[in-house]
Amino acid sequence: MKPDQPCPCGSDRPYARCCGPLHAGASAATAEALMRSRYAAFALGLDNYLLATWHRTTRPAAIDHDDTHPPKWIGLQVKAYRQLDAEHAEVEFVARYRVGGRAHRLHELSRFVLEDGRWFYVDGTLY
Repeated sequence: MKPDQPCPCGSDRPYARCCGPLHAGASAATAEALMRSRYAAFALGLDNYLLATWHRTTRPAAIDHDDTHPPKWIGLQVKAYRQLDAEHAEVEFVARYRVGGRAHRLHELSRFVLEDGRWFYVDGTLY
């Protein structure tokens, strides 16, 4: 992705000033920023980033893809962000994607934890 292109997370900022630095190793300031960067990582196929930002207690060994029908991520809407305490937060979002030309929605309440100054995705509840 070119650094001056709009970030896939929908922030209206260029990738180089949005999720790009996080994908390169910078820490997310908030759980919402991490969630947006994870959406962008799904859109860009950055499996290593997704695994690195997944909490060790719930992280899968690998990201399982359906390579015969890969999704095309087409939009993200953050519905709510809640800072529960200094180390826990929730982000509710709707991610839109297409598979084989058919549109789908992923509506999730994601849970995050802050450890050693870094946010991690723990798990989520699908709606």
